Amino acid sequence: MAGSRRKSPGITPDILLRAYSIGLFPMAESADDPEIFWVEPELRGVLPLDHFHVSKSLAKAVRKKPFDIRFDYAFDQVIAACAEETSGRPSTWINRTIRSLYSTLFDMGHAHTVEAWEGNELVGGLYGVSLGSAFFGESMFSRRTDASKICLVHLVDRLRERGFTLLDTQFTTEHLKTFGAIDVPKADYAAMLAAAMESPHLEF
Repeated sequence: MAGSRRKSPGITPDILLRAYSIGLFPMAESADDPEIFWVEPELRGVLPLDHFHVSKSLAKAVRKKPFDIRFDYAFDQVIAACAEETSGRPSTWINRTIRSLYSTLFDMGHAHTVEAWEGNELVGGLYGVSLGSAFFGESMFSRRTDASKICLVHLVDRLRERGFTLLDTQFTTEHLKTFGAIDVPKADYAAMLAAAMESPHLEF
């Protein structure tokens, strides 16, 4: 990954929020590695809320309402699922420290989830951090076809409805680019972030 990274000896929830406000986010080398380092990419992934693209097939799937969509219902289950190793994701950067920190951010009203449920079973979801008028997407998982994609559609609808101005995806992937995600140079991202931080903290 292009950009700077620096190890952190210890992170508190308040330090974590401060880091987000200046363009840093934490990662671990693996789920078993206790160390955390800060990341600041040269190119930042951003999903413009006014240019969010939904394919015809996905729009059709959303209209069918195959899942019960819930917000902030089962945070610990969502982040645990995002941390699981799968055939498509053999390793993960979400270690125990990160899970604990973000659980505290959830209690503080700064971490949130969008969840897809089938009856009593959690089958997909995503989580991220809200600060000012920015939402920082962290990770997602899917146990059913289109579950995480449908959660992303509901996330964007919620952010638009509540007046958010920035959806940060950290990096871009081919998957996210199908939704309209773009790479933003660090200096341009800093200006976008600063504007979002001038906003009062928006309710998710």
